[in-house]
Amino acid sequence: MTSTCPVTIRPIAKSDFVAWLPLWAGYNRFYGRSGPTALADEITAMTWSRFFDAYEPVHALVAESGDGELVGLTHYLYHRSTTRIVPVCYLQDLFTAESVRGRSVGKALIEAVYEEAKAAGCDRVYWQTHETNSTAMRLYDQVAEKTGFVVYAKAL
Repeated sequence: MTSTCPVTIRPIAKSDFVAWLPLWAGYNRFYGRSGPTALADEITAMTWSRFFDAYEPVHALVAESGDGELVGLTHYLYHRSTTRIVPVCYLQDLFTAESVRGRSVGKALIEAVYEEAKAAGCDRVYWQTHETNSTAMRLYDQVAEKTGFVVYAKAL
């Protein structure tokens, strides 16, 4: 059994950009967004700026190890729903450094989003992952219910 990695989960700070960027790049590489299919720098810059804009519903938390290294990130947003009065929380991105995988950092980040969502008045957090992401799904099966919904998308 793998031991847990003691981390502090906290809101991202403007001073975290240099440490956040490699985690963000790793997340995007995992989903095939690198090289010729990489996100444009403008998208990364806009994503970063949204975390610090009070008018944006996009938020970020990071996992910080005992030595001050960022080892994980999660980005989430609130939105309205036609099936609820209160807003819902969409956990859009979750990523941990390879060095801490399987050591409960991802779980700590998800649980921190749960707490943030509760404090914001939400009664539901949801997310999606790729069907081949079996490692992450082992964790997700422990902390949430699989809804059975299939996601469709069309680029416009």
